Amino acid sequence: MTVVEVMSGGVRLSASDTGAGFPFIFQHGLGGDEAQVAEVFPAAHGLRRLTLECRGHGRSQAGPYPELSIKTFAADVLAFADARGLRKFAIGGISMGAAVALRIAVTAPQRVMALVLSRPAWLWDAAPDNMRPFVEVASALHKWEPQKALRRFDGSETARMLAEQAPDNLASLRGFFTRDNPVVTSELLGRIAMDGPGVTKAEISALNVPALVIGNRLDAVHPLDYAERLAGLIPGAQFIEVAPKAEDRARHGAEVRTILADFLFACAKANGSEQ
Repeated sequence: MTVVEVMSGGVRLSASDTGAGFPFIFQHGLGGDEAQVAEVFPAAHGLRRLTLECRGHGRSQAGPYPELSIKTFAADVLAFADARGLRKFAIGGISMGAAVALRIAVTAPQRVMALVLSRPAWLWDAAPDNMRPFVEVASALHKWEPQKALRRFDGSETARMLAEQAPDNLASLRGFFTRDNPVVTSELLGRIAMDGPGVTKAEISALNVPALVIGNRLDAVHPLDYAERLAGLIPGAQFIEVAPKAEDRARHGAEVRTILADFLFACAKANGSEQ
């Protein structure tokens, strides 16, 4: 894996570029990093994975807080593609990364050879109800020091609900209270959870690109219904349900890797060596 630095809008960002062959830009979710997508990417000859760690994630700088948005993250990804010499590529992402990928597919369709939306957390509107737990975490970190904020969150109705219905989501949310910079974490979570991909339902239904949508159950932040609805909107999109992470993380990862390999190799065959 090659780790590179990219400058976008005066902000220094970290990115990875691994493998060779059909280029797939694969973006992480809110609070994630390069390792999140590496876990579910197929280790297969002929596929090249590129991942930009979005502002405030991984080794990337946060930059000005008002610029933390899905729109900015999408612009940064396009700057990253330019820096790596990619004229065209497949684009995809997990959760927030799926929203970034969807925005790029709509706003820069001439550059996109294929689209992957894995466990999408947004449809087209901003501030969906499923992202409210992130707003609660952001608010707690803004009001109290991290340990007290975690105790407050653990005692909330949201935490009790997630413990019963989506324990994997709860574990991820609790992890935000131990991040190094609580101020950046609060700004990042609050701003992105209240944001959206900035596209319309009509624009999604007008997409003309091979698309794969992946969803799973037992996931309050990434409703299976969202994946099904997006797959139904995008003409010709393929929808596949995988094992829930909350039940079997290893099986979930193995299924996603297999599905991605099949889809990306089919797209590579259809596009030849075009980049």
